[in-house]
Amino acid sequence: MSATAATPRADARPTPMDPSEIRHRKPPRSASLLSLLAWVIGILFALPVMWMVLTSFHRETDAATNPPSVFAPLSLEGYQSFFAAGPWPSLLNSLTASVLSTILVLLLAFPAAYALSIRPVNKWTDVLFFFLSTKMLPIVAGILPLYLFAQKVHLLDNIWWLILLYTSMNLPIAIWMLRSFLAEVPAEMLEAAQVDGAGLVRTLREVIAPVVMPGIAAAALICFIFSWNELLLARVLTGTVAGTSPVFLTGFVTSQGLFLAKVCAASLIVSLPVLAAGFAAQDKLVQGLSMGAVR
Repeated sequence: MSATAATPRADARPTPMDPSEIRHRKPPRSASLLSLLAWVIGILFALPVMWMVLTSFHRETDAATNPPSVFAPLSLEGYQSFFAAGPWPSLLNSLTASVLSTILVLLLAFPAAYALSIRPVNKWTDVLFFFLSTKMLPIVAGILPLYLFAQKVHLLDNIWWLILLYTSMNLPIAIWMLRSFLAEVPAEMLEAAQVDGAGLVRTLREVIAPVVMPGIAAAALICFIFSWNELLLARVLTGTVAGTSPVFLTGFVTSQGLFLAKVCAASLIVSLPVLAAGFAAQDKLVQGLSMGAVR
């Protein structure tokens, strides 16, 4: 046999593997250990939430026992106390402040992120650092000037003052997130839009926004969660009219009597809007959070 005949062909394709062999192949040991570790960490994170749900269905006397009474009779006393206290105005204030501030943040952050990524300004890194530096000041350090200003202009216990503060609080985070997403937009899409005669507003609305919609959804959900969970500003700057749901929750913590089951029931109900929003946007949230991190 000649040497040429013994040499394998360069374009020879490898023999396909039997599907049954692929199906019965065992995963590497390291992958199994990582899967087990992920399950353990997930259960540890879920245990406090599961315990809160269980405690919310107990009576106060059973919820306060030490050690905890896991198999105590179930009851709806905590939920009855929550709804009897009239939570609807506080929930409506939280929904109003969170939704409107998130909309304002997206309207302001989207063009700013466009200017810092697709059409970068001079020294754009300094601009981003400035945005980030605004988050370094603790809220407690600026609460007194905010209170005095609101008192001077008669904005205490006003929901619009909270909306403005939540917008300024979440704007740097949204700009940082959206910039990383917009940096992934191909330049050819913008060139094609310019050739078609599209202006800046139309390009942002019809060309760029659909491409980075997962990133917009991720930024919107994070801003909504931060606004919904904020307590310090709402506690100091609001009262009976513009109080939010976190402020309403603190009213169940008293120095007299038992309150553990009531607080767990109230916390579970107040968390439902955020959980529902996260569940509805979970696909876009995961896609958006990973889109700006991988090139």
